Amino acid sequence: MITNKTSYKLISEKERLCDDALSQSWGLMFRRKQNLIMIFPKEKIASLHMFFVFYPIDVLIVDGKLKIIEIKKKFKPFTLWKSQEKGKYIIELAYPTDYKVGDKIIIG
Repeated sequence: MITNKTSYKLISEKERLCDDALSQSWGLMFRRKQNLIMIFPKEKIASLHMFFVFYPIDVLIVDGKLKIIEIKKKFKPFTLWKSQEKGKYIIELAYPTDYKVGDKIIIG
């Protein structure tokens, strides 16, 4: 579960956890709509693709203090994107809600 601590709104009730290189590289490819959290050992620039993902998503780049530092809205199928900011968490949302850069979140 992911909650927006700033606005007290639910961002995601259920999400798939990707905490290793294989699950992160596979991501949402060939999967039905769902939300996903990628966790990295240290903060890094996100370089993402939407190959074989057949629906748009929102991507949240979140730092180690659980603050949203960058958002990519409506990331379209079969496109590429690279974040400007380094994040410890990447949250991919097939069911976007209400959030903005600077919001703090709670995972769990």
